[in-house]
Amino acid sequence: MTFSRRQILKVGALGGSLSLGNFLRLNAAEGQSDSGRSAILVFLGGGPSHQDTFDMKPDAPSEYRGQFSPISTSVPGIQICEHLPKLAQRAHQYSIVRGISHSLADHGLGTRYVMTGNLPTPVVQYPMYGSVVSKEFSGRPDLPSFVSIDRPVEGPGYLGSEYGPMSTGEKPRYGQPFRVRGITLDGNLSVDQFRERHQLRSDIDTAFDGYEDLDPSVRGLDRFNERAYKIISSPRARQAFDLTGEDQRELDRFGAHEFGQSALLTTRLIEAGVRFVTVLMEGWDTHQDNFNTLGRELLPRLDQSLSALFDRLDSRGLLETTSVLVTGEFGRTPKVNGNAGRDHWSRAMCSLLAGASVQTGQVVGATDKHAARPVDAGYSPDDLAATFFQSIGIDPKTEYQADVGRPITLVRNGNCIPGLLG
Repeated sequence: MTFSRRQILKVGALGGSLSLGNFLRLNAAEGQSDSGRSAILVFLGGGPSHQDTFDMKPDAPSEYRGQFSPISTSVPGIQICEHLPKLAQRAHQYSIVRGISHSLADHGLGTRYVMTGNLPTPVVQYPMYGSVVSKEFSGRPDLPSFVSIDRPVEGPGYLGSEYGPMSTGEKPRYGQPFRVRGITLDGNLSVDQFRERHQLRSDIDTAFDGYEDLDPSVRGLDRFNERAYKIISSPRARQAFDLTGEDQRELDRFGAHEFGQSALLTTRLIEAGVRFVTVLMEGWDTHQDNFNTLGRELLPRLDQSLSALFDRLDSRGLLETTSVLVTGEFGRTPKVNGNAGRDHWSRAMCSLLAGASVQTGQVVGATDKHAARPVDAGYSPDDLAATFFQSIGIDPKTEYQADVGRPITLVRNGNCIPGLLG
């Protein structure tokens, strides 16, 4: 893939107040396919307790089963936690994958594994989901292809920084205007002033003569191309990030908290044409006071906002073309510790998949009576990634050329989980 000199604008020539996150990615490459697909990753950072959410063990001894009770769902035979009543009513909209297992009970390594579908190695930096989607699918010229609300979870790896996300830098807050640096221009530079400075591109062409031959890591530095200009001056982009256009009832339906407003922003971005959105919900590292933290805060918020996200996508006909993955980096220990908490446990976890070609309304996989290990072989993060990519319309066995001197398979060791995709 190459870019002409006229696609490059150096940030310094435009003023330091202009940036799309840390840098704008040059992901409108020639030859990209356009499948009409999009995807959402809801990342539950910290490692949610699987046995207190979607893989409950009501018949286990109390020190294992915890304090919550299961409730029935819209799908006969499937039960989930009592603190997820809205999601219980919508169990037909998603599938639960139980028995996902790996060996990295460390937040950083576990996140890297689950977010890429490849076991971390110091030799190869694998790309996160959104970076692959950004490379494979072209987006609207006046919108970023890949947005991470607040901060990126992982990086673009060997694909190069031009395929990293546009990060908003913070989460939207209920009742407050949400400003994304670069989209709103920070109030320091008008769109008209930006257009005037944009005319400097002919001079910058000369300064960046030979840009196409630069190393990919250098090409990913803070530089604007023609697409940056289109995004910054685009009413579509500014409107997509502007929650003030939403009806008050819709704001309240998603929840008067950061995750709720982030989920609402996620749907707006998908509606506008963004290809991939990552939204974070953190705080799941419940080493102590697990049940109060989950029951009073995390689970009600997840229940409200994720249900609203499913409903809005479905009502607007977008759930048919939008793959949704809800996951953390690992699960929690089967036995409750002395602080009424659960510790790191990577041998068993669960995830949700919805949208696009996912066969919903089912549970795939299982864990033993204490939710400690999968029954039979279980599934790996590689398998989860292969399934998610396939649901988006990307072959998990796609090969990319990387800077390690050999082609690299997107998901080398994973296979699609049987029965999940139609």
